[in-house]
Amino acid sequence: MFDFTTVTNWLHELLLSWMPAWLTTTVECVLVAVFLLLAYSVLAMIYIMYERWVCGWIQCRRGPIRVGPWGSLQIFADVFKILTKEIITLWHTDKFLFFLAPFLVVMASVLTFACLPWGKGLQFIDFNIGAFFIIAVSSIGVLGILLAGWSSNSKYTLIGAMRSGAQMISYELSVGISVLTMVCLAGTMSITGIVEAQQDGWFLFKGHLPAIIAFVIYIVAANAENNRGPFDLPEAEHELTAGYHTEYSGIHYGLFYLAEYLNLFVVSGIAALLFLGGWMPLHIPGWDGFNTVMDYIPSTLWFLGKAFFMTFIFMWIRWSFPRVRIDQMLALEWRYLMPMGLVNLVVMALVVTQGWHF
Repeated sequence: MFDFTTVTNWLHELLLSWMPAWLTTTVECVLVAVFLLLAYSVLAMIYIMYERWVCGWIQCRRGPIRVGPWGSLQIFADVFKILTKEIITLWHTDKFLFFLAPFLVVMASVLTFACLPWGKGLQFIDFNIGAFFIIAVSSIGVLGILLAGWSSNSKYTLIGAMRSGAQMISYELSVGISVLTMVCLAGTMSITGIVEAQQDGWFLFKGHLPAIIAFVIYIVAANAENNRGPFDLPEAEHELTAGYHTEYSGIHYGLFYLAEYLNLFVVSGIAALLFLGGWMPLHIPGWDGFNTVMDYIPSTLWFLGKAFFMTFIFMWIRWSFPRVRIDQMLALEWRYLMPMGLVNLVVMALVVTQGWHF
């Protein structure tokens, strides 16, 4: 399997031959930022169209068909419309916090997005505590949502922000417990280490029942943390108009919209990383010929394919179940998911210490 570190090392040596070390580091940081933002923007547009097509298929209707072939240019029309809309500032609002809120949401999304391993040796950020870093920076987004609801000086946005804060903070616990369960199985918090630990089998298959339970808990909790149906109470249109971003317009509304879809890719990528081997191909012990063929598939395609598969599952859930009540949503987390996750974490620790996993 091709290792992208050969490309990055070659580029580093090439830049060092032309410029001093401090300038080389600066240029590399700029290049990484450009590629990160470019990938962020392109994936957001792809995901918007992806959800429209999946939604149309599940509801037995045609998706976007009018703008461009098969509706492929509809997203560009939507982006142009958002960029040209007027940014409206309301009276009696905290303007600084009002403008800061969408950037906090996007910042949390970008930082988490940068931790995902796209391929072998292709990763923006790789810490030895990468799993802990992902849990930490993903929590920044709720601050932007709370600021958006409070600074808008509207009862609808405030109620939406409080709902979203209660929901996201609650379900972050179950997401974190699921992550810790797989970290316990991997024996490391490094993103690269977690992926490489699945070389002889993905954790979903080699972790026995605790890995499957952690996978199910993660799917439910990640869906709720992203404020997606059936847990989209913070944006309940029949009660709160658009929830915490009701008073936003133009590019500021577009930033919330952008972060929502990139968070969908982020949680899908984390699921692929923790349970499906990340960029690691499918290997079956004893099947040397099959494993050799799988190694010819680029690692980037493996990761993106797994992430898109997980995204399809999240979209399927959203368009298949009705919205739950707020009391049902919180009861599901505090009475069922979190206790199950804690017990499952203890069971996984027992499985690892006794060597009962494959």
